[in-house]
Amino acid sequence: MASGWAPDGAVQDQIDDSVSDAVKLARSRLPTGPGEMYCQQCGDEIPEARRAAMPGARLCVDCQSGRDRPALSLAYNRRGSKDSQLR
Repeated sequence: MASGWAPDGAVQDQIDDSVSDAVKLARSRLPTGPGEMYCQQCGDEIPEARRAAMPGARLCVDCQSGRDRPALSLAYNRRGSKDSQLR
């Protein structure tokens, strides 16, 4: 695909560089260091396998799963409901 004065692979090179930069940024945000022996939230022992797999882990698997779970939205939008429009 020609795009002016740019060489043929320029668009793909830009995409590859953007992805590489995003991966580097994500890796830089991962926790580092020795981590914790006990969960900071519940106090249970963090298994050795988790500490080996996730250096810098501060929470046990259960607490981290709860933190990573998206918040539930329990609000009901009555304006967008067909039932409210029929009444």
